[in-house]
Amino acid sequence: MLADLVEKNRSYRRFFQEPITREMLRELVGLARLTASASNRQPLRYILISSPETCADVFPCLSWAGFLTDWPGPEEGERPTGYIVILSDISISPKPGIDVGIAAQTILLAAAEKGYGGCIIGSIKRQQLRKVLEIPDNHDIELVLALGKPKETVVIETVGPEGDTRYWRDADGVHHVPKHSLEHLIIADV
Repeated sequence: MLADLVEKNRSYRRFFQEPITREMLRELVGLARLTASASNRQPLRYILISSPETCADVFPCLSWAGFLTDWPGPEEGERPTGYIVILSDISISPKPGIDVGIAAQTILLAAAEKGYGGCIIGSIKRQQLRKVLEIPDNHDIELVLALGKPKETVVIETVGPEGDTRYWRDADGVHHVPKHSLEHLIIADV
């Protein structure tokens, strides 16, 4: 059921070191390619990364959790075993608009359905990643999806009356993510 997948699809930042195959990454992108695209221009391109060596090269190009200021990211042995880099071909469209979000969410929902999890990373050292992956100049780096078998528990909390939406980790390493109530988000129901 879609509701179950949406709830299961959290931002996971620690992973078991089970490999994610090239075929699985291709299958995930295969679903993203079927989604809506503004004016059906289809400017998105993808780099699939499943080799441990390239995963190790990509890892230092990424920042992991802005609110966890004392946590530099997953330790060795808890890092993603795959990445999908979402690019936009600026020769097709200088601004991919909503295409990027639709593709990223589709990939992560499909990954969740297959027992994987991931994290959408927008805080990227783009010049460093461009060099590591030899990305052509006519492609902008939009997002990186870090993927693997989730090793952490993520719990949805209700945002308190003070409105603080910052996520945190408790002493047991459980990741807590505050979400607004439906009543808070709907400003009119006419």
